[in-house]
Amino acid sequence: MSHHMIKGKVFVVGDNIDTDQIIPAQYLNLVPTNPEEYKKLGSYALCGLPDKHKARFVKDGEFKTEYPIIIGGKNFGCGSSREHAPVALGAAGTKAVIANSFARIFFRNCIATGEVYPVEITKEDLNKELKTGDEVEISLERNELKVIKTGKVHKLKDIGDVKEVIESGGIFSYARKKGMIK
Repeated sequence: MSHHMIKGKVFVVGDNIDTDQIIPAQYLNLVPTNPEEYKKLGSYALCGLPDKHKARFVKDGEFKTEYPIIIGGKNFGCGSSREHAPVALGAAGTKAVIANSFARIFFRNCIATGEVYPVEITKEDLNKELKTGDEVEISLERNELKVIKTGKVHKLKDIGDVKEVIESGGIFSYARKKGMIK
């Protein structure tokens, strides 16, 4: 199945969302390869955000978010390197993060874990234009994000080969599929 169309409600955050806001340090002892703990990681995704966020990314007592798409600003995923960050987002049901720019290590961890598509928006500050709860449709084939309400289309940067790696389930599955490792 192609994941090239992603549709749903967005969760909007600001600039410099660091890995501690994505998954606070006290949850780093959860082991993603353990299905129960993976599920729990999802329930804590973005729980480190300051309280000014009126909506909770994952409601109390739930494991999944109702927002498959996160719209960020500049430098999304900065801070300490933790693979738990994209993993927690993926566990919560996030399909893509659209941001003006990503911290390199977070971007790499998204690809390594195969959990989330990290996609850069070329020009606009989408996080100023959209509000949490707005519906969008993303085409990774056409590198476009369409706002359902207005029909407005925004250009996204092509993530190229990253698509295939993420669809394979991360860098190790991809390398196995390509016969690079046994």
